[in-house]
Amino acid sequence: MRIMLTTQAILALATTSFGQIYDGSNSITALAGTANDTDPSILGNYYNYWKLTNNKTTYDLTRSDRMPVTSPKLIPMIGSRKQAIIEPNRTAMVIVDMQNFFLHPQLSPYAVNGRKAVQPTLNMIDAFRATGMKILWVNWGIDNFDMVTMPPSFLEGFSSNHEMNTTFCTEMGYLSQTNGTTVDMGKLLCRGSWNAQPWGELNTAMTKGLKDGTDLYFNKNRLSGLWGAQTPLGLYLQESETTTLFFGGVNSDQCVWGNLIDAYFKGFDTVYVEDCAGTSSPWYAEEMVRYNADSDGFLANSTYVIDALEKQK
Repeated sequence: MRIMLTTQAILALATTSFGQIYDGSNSITALAGTANDTDPSILGNYYNYWKLTNNKTTYDLTRSDRMPVTSPKLIPMIGSRKQAIIEPNRTAMVIVDMQNFFLHPQLSPYAVNGRKAVQPTLNMIDAFRATGMKILWVNWGIDNFDMVTMPPSFLEGFSSNHEMNTTFCTEMGYLSQTNGTTVDMGKLLCRGSWNAQPWGELNTAMTKGLKDGTDLYFNKNRLSGLWGAQTPLGLYLQESETTTLFFGGVNSDQCVWGNLIDAYFKGFDTVYVEDCAGTSSPWYAEEMVRYNADSDGFLANSTYVIDALEKQK
C-alpha cells in the first residue's frame, strides 16, 4: 500500500519535529539550575559552583555536594576575597615558563623579578607536595609540527633580527657560564633543549617531582597551555577533575596571565600567587595582572598559603 502525504501533512510533521528540537527549555533549565536552588549561598550549577560561607567571607571551592572531599584546607587570600576552602585532590600549582631562556642571568639579565620568584616557588612546591597537591610545569616546548602552524606574529616576536633565522627552534650556540662551564643552549625554546629547561634549582625540583610522580610536565606552543579547544594540559585537568589552580611563573603579564585568563574562561578557580611570579615588563603590567586576577579569582602570597597548610596538617 502506498502512502501519499499531502503538503499540509508534511508541514504538520515538520512543525512537530522542530518543536521537539527547539523546545528544550525545561531540560536546559534543569541542567543549568543551581546546585541547590534553595540555598542562596551557592553560585553556579550542579557541575561547577562556589559556596559562600561564614557570612559570605569564605569561598568554599570544594564542590562537596557532588564530589568527594578528603581533608579540605582553609587558605587565606590577600585580595578582595579573603578566604577560600580548597580540596587538595582537585588543586594544583601551575608553574609557567621558569626556563633558562627567561631566567638565566646571562640570557635574561633584566629578569630580576622573575629570579626573585624562584625561592617562593620552591617553597610552594614543597608545601603542595606535602599536602598531596600536584605540581604542573607548563613550558614553551616547540616541535617541528608547531613550526608549521606557528603564526608569523609569534615568529617575529621571538626573533632578534625580525627574520626566521633567529626565531623558534633555531640554534642558539654555546654559552660560557660564569662558573667556567660551557653549555650547548640548543634550539630556541625547542623541546629537549637546554634553554627550554627550568632554571637552576627549579630543574632539580622538577626532575625529582617527575621521578616521584608528584609533578607533571606539559609543553605548550603558545603563551597559554590552555588555548584553543583542547591541549594536553586541558585534557589532564579535565580527566583528573582538577578545579582549583594556583599560578606562578614568568612573565606574569604574558604567559602566566595567558594561562590564568584561559583557565578563568574555562571555569577553573584561579589563584594568582604574587610572590611566585614576576616580569621584566614595566611596573604597570604587573599591576594589571594583580588587579584582574583579583577580579577574576583570588590573590595569594606563598608565605600565608604555606603557613596555613602547615597548621592544617
